[in-house]
Amino acid sequence: MKLANSRTESCHGYFVTCFFSIVVVLIMFSYYFSSSLVNFSSSKFEFSSSSPPPVATFELQRSVQISDRQIQAVHLTASSSDGAITAVNRFRNSTTTTVIKKLSTVVLRKKHDLIMIKHGLARARASILKAASTRNLSSNIHNINDDDFVPNRAIYRNPGAFYQSYLEMERRFKVYVYREGELPITHNGPCKDIYTIEGRFISEMEHGAKRFRTSDPHRAHVYFLPFSVVWMVKYLYKPLTYDLTPLKQFVADYVRVVSTKYPFWNRTSGADHFMLACHDWGPNASQGNTQLYNTSIRVLCNANTSEGFNPQKDVSLPEIHLYGGNISPKLLSLPPSHASRPYLAFFAGGLHGPIRPILFQHWKDREDDMIKVYEYLPKDLDYYSFMIKSKFCLCPSGYEVASPRIVEAIYAECVPVILSNHYVLPFSDVLRWEAFSIQVDVSEIPRLKEVLMAVTEEKYRILKENLRFVRRHFVLNQPAKRFDVFHMILHSIWLRRLNMREMDR
Repeated sequence: MKLANSRTESCHGYFVTCFFSIVVVLIMFSYYFSSSLVNFSSSKFEFSSSSPPPVATFELQRSVQISDRQIQAVHLTASSSDGAITAVNRFRNSTTTTVIKKLSTVVLRKKHDLIMIKHGLARARASILKAASTRNLSSNIHNINDDDFVPNRAIYRNPGAFYQSYLEMERRFKVYVYREGELPITHNGPCKDIYTIEGRFISEMEHGAKRFRTSDPHRAHVYFLPFSVVWMVKYLYKPLTYDLTPLKQFVADYVRVVSTKYPFWNRTSGADHFMLACHDWGPNASQGNTQLYNTSIRVLCNANTSEGFNPQKDVSLPEIHLYGGNISPKLLSLPPSHASRPYLAFFAGGLHGPIRPILFQHWKDREDDMIKVYEYLPKDLDYYSFMIKSKFCLCPSGYEVASPRIVEAIYAECVPVILSNHYVLPFSDVLRWEAFSIQVDVSEIPRLKEVLMAVTEEKYRILKENLRFVRRHFVLNQPAKRFDVFHMILHSIWLRRLNMREMDR
């Protein structure tokens, strides 16, 4: 009996010694890689070499240091883990040995995946910063040989940097889509009419996007919460109550489920997770979880900085209204570029929000053959025909800042006139909106005709020409195509992920 007890105590001693050996190895592994991989500075990076900075600027690292110490750590880890496995093999109990082996293998694999993600992001940042440098700008543009990309200096803040960033996204970016939740509120969304973009993005992530989607959450850069706020409103909201509690509660429950079941939310407080919503109440729904609202990436049509939208972490989503799910045939076959456009400006829409009443007060039903402003377009007139015959399309905000008329104007090659306050324009971290649109202060609405008449024919020609180049970035394709709106949304999320400070997660 004493002999048996001594053997048991001896085995227990081996177990404790071996277990602590593995822990020491893992601590050394983590220390070497977390301390020497990436150095962050407070320097600013943006996609602009000479033009004014966009609303969102990104703090990315200026240098990437990969030291000999890091390389040595790789070898040290490999040899140490072999030693740990050898020590484990000394156990007489084969079951315990197998469990310890599997445990150490899983832990090391997860650590390895995390190190590879950090290392890949560091390399991506370095290559983008190199492409963004002014001295390399001309050569970068000259060397671009890609049939899918036209390096137009006018519409991009820095075409070389954007192109390099896009290539890095294609090469590295991985998204994990949580599987939790049931139809129709999750994994589905509206694919036609005013909230088309919400459902089409969810559908592409669920059924397409094979290049970017990963089934292994440990290898993901970001995590998608695939619920639809539009469907929440349809199935959970009680009409005319204006009580948004059910929406917030659904979001709170969903985040609680994934944060309890998986470790990924808690290790970054949700910073590498994102939601997407085009409904006006998307920002309200995100208030269901404080970390989602304050920390996560929120991709929103309602990109209003006066209502909590933070362009440093959030993404402005273009509002696309596709009747029946398709672009109108009239917008697919436009008149020749030299065709006459007899109207100076056009708008037709409902009276709501703070800006449209001002527009209607000064321009609705005026006997002016140059500016056509309607509250409701007469049945015998066609909305898209007016757009195609107008030089400028007025895009005033309604209840919320975003307007589908901006994208419709781009399709019609009708220069958008942005009439809005506190609105972060989509993809403004990459695109120079001043190259293909005009922003008019709300206070200038009484002088609207004078402002638009002051645009020279040469400037108008350039604005219209640039619309043709930028159009591709706002088109929804099935399946998605390179540089289209789906990929531009992903690229905006990719930029926010690049800007995250790396931590030992």
